[in-house]
Amino acid sequence: MAMRRSLSVVIGAVALVLGATTASAAPAVGTALMNPCGFYETSSDAYYQHCTSDGSRVIVEVEVFGPNYERCVAPGTTWLGSAGKIDGAFYTGRTC
Repeated sequence: MAMRRSLSVVIGAVALVLGATTASAAPAVGTALMNPCGFYETSSDAYYQHCTSDGSRVIVEVEVFGPNYERCVAPGTTWLGSAGKIDGAFYTGRTC
């Protein structure tokens, strides 16, 4: 009987901690989904969000059907083109 009671207390404590952690992380997750860093698509368009606080411009490789190409992007959101034509984009590790 003592074992059942201890197990119930432990499960309840874990649920309480997880619930508090999830509740405090929820606003950050919602903000991240609205303004993701890196490549993202809407139903019609493809974008690259360069998240920086230093004003740097970086080179991203844009993945398309056929040869990929590079593009210099400034801080903030850059429209890459139609979502149907762009497969992805990633930071190459270089600035421009």
